[in-house]
Amino acid sequence: MNLRGNTAIVGIGESELGEAPSGTRPQDLMVQASVRALRDAGLKPSDVDGVFAAAGQLLMAPLYLAQDLGMTPRYIDGTNIGGSSFMAHVNHARAAIAAGLCKVAVVAYGSTARLDRASSAPEVDPWEKPYRAIEPLASYAFAASRHMHDFGTTREQLASVAVAARRWAQLTPGAWDQDDLALEDVLGARLVSDPLTVRDCCLVTDGGAAVVMTSADVAKGLPHAPAYVLGAGESSAHMFISGMPDLTRTPAVASGLQAFDEARLKPSDVDVVQLYDAFTITPLLFLEDLGFVDKGQSGAFVADGNTLPGGSLPMNTNGGGMSYGHPGMYGLFGLVEAVRQLRGREGERQVENANVALAHGNGGLLSSEATVLLGTESVL
Repeated sequence: MNLRGNTAIVGIGESELGEAPSGTRPQDLMVQASVRALRDAGLKPSDVDGVFAAAGQLLMAPLYLAQDLGMTPRYIDGTNIGGSSFMAHVNHARAAIAAGLCKVAVVAYGSTARLDRASSAPEVDPWEKPYRAIEPLASYAFAASRHMHDFGTTREQLASVAVAARRWAQLTPGAWDQDDLALEDVLGARLVSDPLTVRDCCLVTDGGAAVVMTSADVAKGLPHAPAYVLGAGESSAHMFISGMPDLTRTPAVASGLQAFDEARLKPSDVDVVQLYDAFTITPLLFLEDLGFVDKGQSGAFVADGNTLPGGSLPMNTNGGGMSYGHPGMYGLFGLVEAVRQLRGREGERQVENANVALAHGNGGLLSSEATVLLGTESVL
């Protein structure tokens, strides 16, 4: 089945982002975002017959969403593989739409990670438990240390990821942290897991996000220019960091190849990227594994300003999880931002002539990876 360009994201929405009022539940933010996404798409809850959702605090997230919006879906997917769940949901939803199992799908997420001090830390491997590592910090610090050892990546290069994210956040209305941030601020911050300081780590906020998907034929009659799904891929290789075959190569190698092959595109065709950035090491790994730079060269690439506003590869153009917001699992927010850029109305932070966007999600301890390539009608 050829799925390239057969479906599109036609609606996007986010809940209020930051710190939710006392008494707010994760499903409240998921519903708020979904209502906004449906309104953006010019549709109603009664139009939806496919529900896709995951949440760290909700065991059966799609059921909450369907109940609270009065939906009666005929297709339900609650796949939860961490922060990459939502790129995987886009992949699953387009297959369900193409197969006639549903016509309009909502992909949604909500979290009160900040309000409830909720942790999405993974289960503990019994072989790792005696070392009493603080997770997920220690595992990502482990990967960062290995990258530094193998390729000479420096602390300054890691810190450049956080600084670039902050520059984008300062152009983004509603970004949680817009204060000035310099390299020395990142390097001099409190060490949390060597070599990562607290400024190498993502924010902890509350929030929800949602996208609405439908077939390309239906999409043409809706209010906004569709963001067509050109290609997608998913992969995993391990659960715990001690089982990762190579600490500097993630399953994004496989998910990216799937997505690019299907889209009939290559990394040089991409105008803007949204890469999961729970820690400063993660975008560096994904820049390499997705083929944007050679292995070991991502630190220098970011430090040279290529991902900044006006750079050769705009990355995390809302500020990402480092500065925009990170409610437990960030993946869906990257998809929302990718669609915004393709619509071309983001003012100061708009990437010029953005026609192809890549959104990549990461789950667990570099455990699950999922990649989605979106494009405007001009690249179909």
